[in-house]
Amino acid sequence: MLTMSRNLSERRITTARGQHEGRRYDSIARFARWAAAIGFALLVGCAGFCQAAPVSPRKEVRIILVGDSTMAVQSGWGPGFCALVSTKVDCVNMARSGRSSSSYRAEGAWAKVMDAFQRNGDYTATYVLIQFGHNDQPGKPGRSTDLATEFPANLKRYADEVRSTGAKPVLVTPLERRVFRAGKLSNGLGPWANATRDVAAAEHIPLLDLNTESFKTIQAMGPAEADSLAMAPPPPDVVAGEATGTSVSLPKSHAPGAPELLPDGTDPNFKPVFDYTHLGRKGSALFGRMIAGELEVAVPDLKPYLKSN
Repeated sequence: MLTMSRNLSERRITTARGQHEGRRYDSIARFARWAAAIGFALLVGCAGFCQAAPVSPRKEVRIILVGDSTMAVQSGWGPGFCALVSTKVDCVNMARSGRSSSSYRAEGAWAKVMDAFQRNGDYTATYVLIQFGHNDQPGKPGRSTDLATEFPANLKRYADEVRSTGAKPVLVTPLERRVFRAGKLSNGLGPWANATRDVAAAEHIPLLDLNTESFKTIQAMGPAEADSLAMAPPPPDVVAGEATGTSVSLPKSHAPGAPELLPDGTDPNFKPVFDYTHLGRKGSALFGRMIAGELEVAVPDLKPYLKSN
């Protein structure tokens, strides 16, 4: 009798334990199904949302532009050039309107370039394209430099300081102005181009001879087509002068000075006007492509990163 009672109790305990385990199993199963449903819903919802911001490719190379308005964002060949680099290149336009090889440093623009060199380690290589000459010419107080002494010394100092950071300098001869006399283009920047060539040769620095190439191209165009490279359409008196082959003199107000610039190098009061120096979209694209083509030859390591053709 005692044995039967004990067996009955044990069966009841076993049954109760089984029922408890069953309930616990059911709870776990329900939780698993609920978690799976939530996870699936999140996955479906994310399919059209989470992929909206792809990861940007790592920039392998950096190219910094240092110079004046003929290279700058709003009025130079810089934008046309930067449009031709691959997605693996960080193209940084630090050119400043109205600056010479002297005032670019004196006004603090070069200090910002030196600060940028602190990130050289983020790239496999940093190149610095340096172009001055327009504002180094006589008649520009606070900017003009002596062609025989100051100008070449300034270029050499820039190149030396670039090299001291592990970056690589590239000198660029100044873009030619589009001024014609009796159908012949005036080479007003020739002496500054020669000085740039001399520094490049003496210091074994790659050279982009934009002056020579732009002179040939503009001369072949003639006054009318060359005027289409400007920031704005030519006024009627300029159009009339195109037929004679001689460029009409422009008021001094058409020649930008050294404006106060925003931190990104742009002029908040910028208004495109016609002149024979600065570039609109067409001119920027033309000479930007010219720079890219010359850079492929002067620095072959950059050829895979450029789209000059």
